[in-house]
Amino acid sequence: MKLFTLVFFCVCSFVAADEDDRLPNKCEVCKFLTIELQDALEKTGRSKEVLELGEVLDTGKRRRKIKYNTSETRLTEAVDNICERILQYSVHAERPGSLRYAKGASQTMTTLKNLVHKGVKVDLGMPYELWDEPSVEVSDMKKQCETMLEQYEEVVEDWYFHHQDERLENFLCQNHVLKPSEQECIEEVWKGDMGAKGGAEKAESESTEKQGAREEKEDKRHDGGEL
Repeated sequence: MKLFTLVFFCVCSFVAADEDDRLPNKCEVCKFLTIELQDALEKTGRSKEVLELGEVLDTGKRRRKIKYNTSETRLTEAVDNICERILQYSVHAERPGSLRYAKGASQTMTTLKNLVHKGVKVDLGMPYELWDEPSVEVSDMKKQCETMLEQYEEVVEDWYFHHQDERLENFLCQNHVLKPSEQECIEEVWKGDMGAKGGAEKAESESTEKQGAREEKEDKRHDGGEL
């Protein structure tokens, strides 16, 4: 058990060190900024609320009405604290490229917590209660997100009022923020865990299929012999 703990500690120390050294690039920041903003807008896109703008004058002039889902108010509310949502992400060190950023506990951290619950001593160089705090990478992404949003505020507004038929990720990141050589992460799409667990399940499935084929072949051989 001591040997296992020591080996696992070395692996985890390597992962932690890698997180400190590998900060998110501009493509990753833009990608997740647009994912969160598009998601926030989609949640209010079907609202049928109507806003009344302006003051009622003594002349009795009626206030101007505007649909909420096309209003500046909707955009302002969606943008407000949007970069705070980045802090919900964790670093999944077992995944490549931008796919390493995802919400929920990483496979590595889940394994570590399970070990702790089983009584195994795991030392990450920080108190257990801080394990779920945002990593250096994620905190840095939030800061970059705030800077990028401020810098490209007018571009986001232009998209919202005139180009919503195009995905924000394409309009903002590919057309305005990133050079062609910086857009690699945009094409990265998560297709599910293919790590140890996925590999084990696949191997088990293949093994079961092969075993079934052997048994079927054996049954046919015996049936042929009996005839």
